[in-house]
Amino acid sequence: MVLDRFRAAGDAILVPVARHLLNVNPNTVSWAGLVSALGAGLCFYQGGAGFLGAAVILVLVSSYLDALDGKIARLANKASPRGDFLDHVFDRYADVFLLSGVALGIYCQLWIGLVALIGVMLTSYMGTQAQAVGQGRRYAGILGRADRLVLLVVGGVIQLIVAPAGGVAWGASSVAFQPLEWFMVVFAVLGNLTAIQRAFAIWRGFAP
Repeated sequence: MVLDRFRAAGDAILVPVARHLLNVNPNTVSWAGLVSALGAGLCFYQGGAGFLGAAVILVLVSSYLDALDGKIARLANKASPRGDFLDHVFDRYADVFLLSGVALGIYCQLWIGLVALIGVMLTSYMGTQAQAVGQGRRYAGILGRADRLVLLVVGGVIQLIVAPAGGVAWGASSVAFQPLEWFMVVFAVLGNLTAIQRAFAIWRGFAP
């Protein structure tokens, strides 16, 4: 999880806002983040310059709100198992909305999107399954959720620059070079490798 090392920098843009929202229910922020992710997924699916630009912005908004809800909960002493559970459920739905929007839209072949979605879901499952068997949550691995969201934004921006309508990009055929599709390939490969990596770590964590 490459971006974990930048958590302190992230706090610099989260804490000041969170301190002004201490009276806001963190779950309300979680809902807003989920709705933003749904909107982003629909925009990815629709495609075209306007919708693609909106999708990138909504991914950023959703990502920020997803981090903000937990920060508010901790600063306001409102953190609870129920809120933590809701946050993780919403994260999974957000992942499905975002990746399905790309997979079903004009920028990616469906089978690539499905493999990417499988990798992402299994990565998350392995992280919580470790806790279920008494080893605590595992967030380690090659590709974490924060990494995926950043890459999705980068992929969306590149797609917006070179082929917002999903057609020919830089003279290459649409099959050969669609930036978002290649980023989905990265999710498919690294997501499944991360899931396997976590599975092996859990297996090694059992007593002989």
